[in-house]
Amino acid sequence: MLFVSLSLSVPKSEVRFVYGTSSGPGGQHVNRVATKATLLFDVAQAQSLSVSQRRKITNALATRINKAGVLRVTSSKYRSQGANREAVIERFVELLCEAIKPIRKRKKSKVPRSSKKKRLQSKLQRGETKRLRGKVQPDH
Repeated sequence: MLFVSLSLSVPKSEVRFVYGTSSGPGGQHVNRVATKATLLFDVAQAQSLSVSQRRKITNALATRINKAGVLRVTSSKYRSQGANREAVIERFVELLCEAIKPIRKRKKSKVPRSSKKKRLQSKLQRGETKRLRGKVQPDH
């Protein structure tokens, strides 16, 4: 089981891994060994997701989900397949956790009295500067 949050845990049977050659560090080793790990998770068919969780994930991760409803997360950061597999699982859990997090509503707040005072003071100062640029009246 991959524990995402208190309300969501994904069984490993719903997650599939595909490995390929990566373009990351490793020199000639990169061209010979399949170290890049790709995690595939079928959001559309996942039994572990509720309808609301599925909708939130689909909206939040739309750029990572293909038309078939499969979420794709890759990692080629490390030289070993095992390390990339762990990295991709970690990233997958982070993405899902962020996607299902409830959106906090904004609390309305008043403009502080000091800010209003500061704004009005700067307007008065600006007006005074402009007034002083006018023609000088001779004293009679």
